[in-house]
Amino acid sequence: MLDISVAYNRYKFLGDEFLTWLWFSMEKDRNRFITPDKEPFLIEIGNRIVLENRINDTVESITIKGDDAGLEEGILSLKKGALVTELNLIYKVGNQEWKFSIKGENLSFSGLKHPDIGVFESDDQVEGLVLEKLFLFEKVSNIIDALFKIFINIRLQPEWKADFIPAINKWIQSGLKN
Repeated sequence: MLDISVAYNRYKFLGDEFLTWLWFSMEKDRNRFITPDKEPFLIEIGNRIVLENRINDTVESITIKGDDAGLEEGILSLKKGALVTELNLIYKVGNQEWKFSIKGENLSFSGLKHPDIGVFESDDQVEGLVLEKLFLFEKVSNIIDALFKIFINIRLQPEWKADFIPAINKWIQSGLKN
């Protein structure tokens, strides 16, 4: 059996590949995005993206921040061989919106802002509000799990190298155009 630290270090690149693939998919194939309940949703890049390029023993880190920041520097970094290591995402289903960041290294969430919930007026309502917050967090977690499963299924197929890598490279070379 593989030691947990060995497995973690051996496969942590998958999260970065997942986030890079997710960016590509957000730009190229939005029809892929349907909730586990068969409800269409929108997911888009928020106000922050972090990319890393590992060359030999050095790590070049590029952070793009801002509500109206252009992603051209990110594409340039991808052209140099970088992968996305952190994404700030906006997830929308119907009239509800979540904002959060996700790290590729371990797919952890941070800064989750969920749709507004009611305020409690009595102690009897606290439990309901806590359950509602848990439900809203679980929706985001389930979407990321579902997207990661799609990615892993694609990643394990022979088509990954034959079809997806060339498509991603073409997208990178086109510089966000197509």
